[in-house]
Amino acid sequence: MTKYARDEFDRVPETSARQGVHRAVAESRSRSLTPILAAGFVALAIGLVAFLILPKLGFSAGQAAAVGDNATASASATSPASPSPAPTSPAPASTEPAATAPAAAPTATPSATAAGVDKTAPVTVYNGTTTAGLANRVGGTISSDGWILGQTGNWGGVPQQTSVIFYSGVEQKGNAEALGTLLGIDTLVDSAEFNLPLVVVLGPGFQ
Repeated sequence: MTKYARDEFDRVPETSARQGVHRAVAESRSRSLTPILAAGFVALAIGLVAFLILPKLGFSAGQAAAVGDNATASASATSPASPSPAPTSPAPASTEPAATAPAAAPTATPSATAAGVDKTAPVTVYNGTTTAGLANRVGGTISSDGWILGQTGNWGGVPQQTSVIFYSGVEQKGNAEALGTLLGIDTLVDSAEFNLPLVVVLGPGFQ
């Protein structure tokens, strides 16, 4: 109990509509925010429906975006289409000739007279012409070429029409060919009559 006497301000009618100032400010703020929050929830719900539910119901992405734009009254940014790759021109065909394998270098083919030549086989020389000393002269040519010179003399057998080289067996054929090339004699005869490996008979016309 206060010690002061009651006055007219202490008598407040129960039906009075007056309220405190702080209550009026709080109520006005709550009333002003309610419509804004409600509009935000509605816009959010419409946006979710436009972007999540409408495409599943058959609406295209463009239609769903249009619905969302109309509901939220904001433009939606669309991503630019990716640029198509620039056409590439085909590589020009090479005009250079294709590399070819180098031609094999020619190899020296040994002559027929060099194959299987054995100059250690003694060579006998007979002069079947009327030219004196021809056997000795030809024997010197044979010795100078590295051959072993055997007997030299005049031919006492059947007269020959041309110069002949007689050889004994196929193993002496290569030697006979080599001698024929050296002396210019083309006639070669395989004969065992002389019992000598190589016999040269100089016939008429030998130079």
